[in-house]
Amino acid sequence: MSANVTVGVDGSSAEVVLGSGGSANALGHDDWRALELTFRELASEQGIRVIVVRGSGGTFSAGSDLREWVHAAPDDVEEAFAAMEAACTAIEECPTPVIAQVDGVAAGAGCQLALACDLRVFAEDARIGMPIARLGILVSPAFAARLALLAGHGLARELLYTGRLLDAAEAMAAGLVNRRVPAADLAAATRELAGAVAAQPRAALIAAKQAVSVGLSPTRAAADSFASGPAVSYEDFQRGVTAFLSRSRHPD
Repeated sequence: MSANVTVGVDGSSAEVVLGSGGSANALGHDDWRALELTFRELASEQGIRVIVVRGSGGTFSAGSDLREWVHAAPDDVEEAFAAMEAACTAIEECPTPVIAQVDGVAAGAGCQLALACDLRVFAEDARIGMPIARLGILVSPAFAARLALLAGHGLARELLYTGRLLDAAEAMAAGLVNRRVPAADLAAATRELAGAVAAQPRAALIAAKQAVSVGLSPTRAAADSFASGPAVSYEDFQRGVTAFLSRSRHPD
C-alpha cells in the first residue's frame, strides 16, 4: 500500500483520500498501483454502497509526480502510464458508485481520475483539465475517451490541444460536473449526495452502474482495442518535465 492512498469506512460509505496535501497531491507510480489495489479490494466489500474520492489539503490531484520522471528510462515511463490507466479502470469497473469530491485542481492524470468516477461534486473555485501536450505526452485513446464521452468531441479536442483548464462553472456547463457548490460547502454537499446514493439497495446500485456502463462500452471498447503507441515523445517529454519542474522551483 501507499501512504498517499488511505481508506476509511463509515457504515455503508468508504472514503479514499489522495496524498497528504503536499505537491498538490501528485501521485507516484507506487501510489497509482495502491489506488488500483484499493478499488479492486473495495469492489468485493458487500457492505459498501458508495465510495468518495477526495484529495488532502484543499486540492484533488495535480496528476502524477513529475519528479519521478526526470531522466527516467522509457520503459519506466511506459509502466507509470500503465499504472495510471489501471487505477482509472479499476474505478470504472468497481461495481459500487464512486463520487469525486473536487477542490483545487484536477489536472492531467488527476483529471482522468475524477472523470473515471461516476459522479463529481465541485467547489466553485476548482479547475479541471488535461495540460499534458506541452510535456510531450501522447494522449491515449482511453484518456481521450473519458473526456470526450462527457464533454463532447469538440471541447475534448480543445482541452487536449491547448491544455486549458476549465473552471467549475465551465465544467458544469460542459457536463463534467454533477453539482457545483461554494468551497465551504463541498464536504457537506458530497456527504449529502453520498448519503442519497447509500440509501438505495446495493443490488439496485450495481445494476444501475452496469446499465449505464453498457451504453458507454462501445467507445471504451474501441479505445481499448486501438493499438496505441508510446505514452510520450521521449525527448520532448524530458524537456517538458525538466522545464516544468524548473518553473515550479523558480516561479517568476
